[in-house]
Amino acid sequence: MHGVPLTEQVIAAVRRDPAASALPYLLPYVNVPWVEGGVANPMAEDRLADATFPSGRPLSPSLRAWLAYDISLLERHKWFTPDGDFAPRPLDQLVGDEMGDFWGAEFAWLSGRLSECFLLPGGSDSRRILAVTDPDEEGEYPVFALDLDDLPYLGLMYPGFDVYLADTAGLLGLGERETYSDLIHHGTYGSRMRRHAAQCFAGESCVQYPFEFAPVYKQLGPEPGQDGTPNGTATGRS
Repeated sequence: MHGVPLTEQVIAAVRRDPAASALPYLLPYVNVPWVEGGVANPMAEDRLADATFPSGRPLSPSLRAWLAYDISLLERHKWFTPDGDFAPRPLDQLVGDEMGDFWGAEFAWLSGRLSECFLLPGGSDSRRILAVTDPDEEGEYPVFALDLDDLPYLGLMYPGFDVYLADTAGLLGLGERETYSDLIHHGTYGSRMRRHAAQCFAGESCVQYPFEFAPVYKQLGPEPGQDGTPNGTATGRS
């Protein structure tokens, strides 16, 4: 199951207890309720009908369905301007805002491709990021895991907001992961994951420091010395 039907299952589950934590593993230290105050706040119908991202790309079907139910979860994660417009950030800015400017600079070379990013709830030390790129066959945009615990890492975690929501709600029974990108081999969702991998990372499921060895770096990274550093990386680290 994909897209709107899957998202509708999530909404039905959340409606049974909208104030429940979306991330129960963070309790009791951090509470992230699905719906702020337990009362859903849908996006106005006229605004939702005309909504697109600043790039002009359409909302994914699952995101549109979720916003018709509630905006509070995403509002708390800085998805909107004070006027209610979408407020995406380039990847390096989002990483810098969440993890510090030093780390943001490490991802500057990817920000041209991942220029419209949104933070999603999930992880403790890691982060979940939806990036508005070329959509997959379901019209959905990929969700990445950002992890800096060992070495800077960005990997495909979900093929879309639909699967992210359903897994976060515990509806898919995916079990324990060995890696963030395990779904690339999944019988139902693997083909969508592989399409995003081809579009975002030159066929790889992730990029990890040192980035200059990643196939996609050869497409997007600066030539040696072009940014004023010996190895052509934004920070000059080797």
